[in-house]
Amino acid sequence: MRSSQPSGAPDDDGPDGLFGLDEIRTGSPRPAVSGPLFRDSPQARRMLSVREIHAEPAAAASPRGRQVLAGFPDAEVVHADSHWRIPELHGNKGNAERWVRIKSTVLVLGEKKTLTVRPNGRSADWIAPGAANGCAMACAYCYVPRRKGYANPITVFTNIDRIIARIRHHVVGQGPKKEPNQCDPSAWVYDVGENNDCSVDALISENTADLVHAFARWPTAKASFATKFVNPDLLLLEPRGRTRVRFSVMPPEDSRLLDIRTSPVEDRIAAAADFLDAGYEVHFNLSPVVIRPGWEQAWAELLRHMDDVLPQRVKEQAAAEVIMLTHNRDLHDVNMAWHPRAEEALWRPDLQQPKRSENGSWNVRYRNGTKAAAVETVRGLVRTHAPWLTIRYAF
Repeated sequence: MRSSQPSGAPDDDGPDGLFGLDEIRTGSPRPAVSGPLFRDSPQARRMLSVREIHAEPAAAASPRGRQVLAGFPDAEVVHADSHWRIPELHGNKGNAERWVRIKSTVLVLGEKKTLTVRPNGRSADWIAPGAANGCAMACAYCYVPRRKGYANPITVFTNIDRIIARIRHHVVGQGPKKEPNQCDPSAWVYDVGENNDCSVDALISENTADLVHAFARWPTAKASFATKFVNPDLLLLEPRGRTRVRFSVMPPEDSRLLDIRTSPVEDRIAAAADFLDAGYEVHFNLSPVVIRPGWEQAWAELLRHMDDVLPQRVKEQAAAEVIMLTHNRDLHDVNMAWHPRAEEALWRPDLQQPKRSENGSWNVRYRNGTKAAAVETVRGLVRTHAPWLTIRYAF
């Protein structure tokens, strides 16, 4: 399937064809696989045992939509006028008590209508239009459900060809990066997983693979996404150093309470060398940092563990982001319906203050003095226990 171009995109962007349209063709051949894929394993099926798929008609009829539907042949397909407006999912308070079940058994297929590339400057230079929204994991602090209301299953955007064409058009327009910055010294970095986890998405479709394949052929840009899930199938792709995987880590005791349905933190750290050897750039997110009794010691132990087990080749190229917890009143109310124990750590009015987010909603974050002191504490712990780990930014 040849991807469609946005209006005004050039037909030929370079003498070597590095940005030619053939390079963003989806469904491209993958390396031969000698054994079964992880996405077909019992572990993957426990993560996604899809029984119900809400689908926009055009999304279901598209090549990517048909591929997804074929992967879950026993699922009931339900017509949806819009992936954003599904009454039995969105705005239904009764779903809060079925939070995890919905994530594992329900899937949504839609077409992404707004293909905006937004400036960022923290995790990446740019936020790319995502190929999915939502997640099968259930991290108690996740910001994505705030927009959907009471349910947050994965929505797969099936018009991946248009998404990649839009990113390509932007990459071409930027040209080479002229000055280094904290995102990357030489490449424009595009976050392709702002509202989803690309590693989990790869259990469902080839969207993640198509993004990795596209960026591998764009010499001035890199893809970047954060993940809490180790998917060995991603090791079969050929990123050629043009995709940055950011493994999110936190003290294991925090993760067991807050990172529901994710890969164990120890497994995420252990996977770093395999991903580096497969051609990815590997960074880490120290995220979120949750202030609770003993948090400093817990982070010190985590950093010592990383220093002990990570090989030198990972350390030489690693960098990290430090992200303090931001929470939300609506999400607090949802969590109280299905996981109230998490709120003992997340909801701390004695330490937090309100903050209006970019989309206009009210969140809570640690008070300015508390947050500044905690950030400096984390920086000091990194200097002491993992001095090889460059902190790209902290907030």
